[in-house]
Amino acid sequence: MHYDATGRNHGLKFDPFKALAVPRPIGWIATVDRNGVPNLAPYSFFNAVSDRPPVVLFASGGHKDSLRNIEDNGEFTCSLATYDLRDQMNMSSATVAPGVDEFALAGLTPAASTYVKPPRVAQSPAAFECRHWKTLEMPRPADGKGEPFIVVFGLVVGIYIDDAFIKDGIVDTPSMKPLARLGYMDYSVLTPETVFSLNRPITTEDGRSAKLVSGPWDGVYR
Repeated sequence: MHYDATGRNHGLKFDPFKALAVPRPIGWIATVDRNGVPNLAPYSFFNAVSDRPPVVLFASGGHKDSLRNIEDNGEFTCSLATYDLRDQMNMSSATVAPGVDEFALAGLTPAASTYVKPPRVAQSPAAFECRHWKTLEMPRPADGKGEPFIVVFGLVVGIYIDDAFIKDGIVDTPSMKPLARLGYMDYSVLTPETVFSLNRPITTEDGRSAKLVSGPWDGVYR
């Protein structure tokens, strides 16, 4: 099949876009409101966009609590959503009234951050502490239905990693079992059994060809 994505003329039961743009990391975003009440929500439109400096982004469908809180105080955290915390992550997605503490709703413990006011999820093995850098409003939907998505960029000013997952100077990310969002109501999980490494190709001196290096990663960034 081939269809006009701007008009969503796919003829299927559900829009397949999010089932194809996969897997997507989950941004488990924590903020605080003007009264100091924490807010926690998962966003499936999330990713890192640079590492020098480290910057992450997430997109909110309209002005949700996370976005309003960031506009008020300019800070947020992003904790890693893991398989062991899948039910808590799901509960924190509930559309509850402003001012409701989703940490308490999901049975999670807020842990104090070092560089920003919003807390991180204490049970999560890793978290980014972020300061708001820029907000970008996306185009309105072609059919005029719903609010436009709003992209929030955050400069990462602090990173927490549980020492139990640092081995030989490298973060053992697969052992954290991070969750990934797929389409519909589907998720996936990263595990040690599903991870493999590849060496980057080595380019010839004249720059006109390259060759692959077999075997596990040789520890060289190219």
